Amino acid sequence: MHPLYQPVLDIVWEAAETQILPFFRKLEAHDIQEKTPGDLVTVADRGSELFLSEKLAALLPDASIIGEEAVAADASLMDNIGADTVWIIDPIDGTGNFAAGREPFGILIALTEAGETVAGWLYDPLTRRICHAHLGHGAYIDGEKITARESGEDLPIAALSTLFLDEEDRAKVIAKAEGHFQLVDIPRCAAEQYPRLVLGTNDVSIFERTLPWDHAAGILFLNEAGGKAARVDDSPYKVTDQRTGLIGAASPRLWDKAARILYD
Repeated sequence: MHPLYQPVLDIVWEAAETQILPFFRKLEAHDIQEKTPGDLVTVADRGSELFLSEKLAALLPDASIIGEEAVAADASLMDNIGADTVWIIDPIDGTGNFAAGREPFGILIALTEAGETVAGWLYDPLTRRICHAHLGHGAYIDGEKITARESGEDLPIAALSTLFLDEEDRAKVIAKAEGHFQLVDIPRCAAEQYPRLVLGTNDVSIFERTLPWDHAAGILFLNEAGGKAARVDDSPYKVTDQRTGLIGAASPRLWDKAARILYD
């Protein structure tokens, strides 16, 4: 595990307990706002990001901080995404679920060096499950090393996030998947979707929008567990790359199958 595994986990746990869970199913209408149509932010998102930013900055004073809500207020912060050391923060992943009083939701933290993700933390505040990855050193759940596994179903289980595709492209993807995959609902929470690919719950996922705070930690976790996440053209995901489109799978074999069926 990464040398900062426990210090970051302590910070994430405290953020969940003090900034997020006190608001779960207790939000008032004025506590929820729309940044853009359909893209919500709550008082808990903002409080969590401020808390996480301050505490992570104290761990590595020379690191840049890029948080989802800070970028929403000042897009120029993304100019630092390729800096020597960067903390990337999603203070509540799955805000739509959280705002509606539903699970799942989580906290995502990635640590990058010169644009490469070197460590990731995916935390579920309700179950207190922590998924962690350290580049070149494997993936862990609650401190135990984990290896990704397929579901074993005759038709691989696919959770296809087509939210950000236009109607025509969405229909094409679904049509291509039919007969080849067993389609299931997405959790609308990357902090849950990536563990599902590792734990054998889902076999394949696709994502159109691939913002670094949503995906950097989860991609490293899946790849370090022996699954595969990559761009549709099979190039690796980089936080400095602003392209869209990503396939995640429980194994390289299933990644190849998904790429061939859904994108050829």
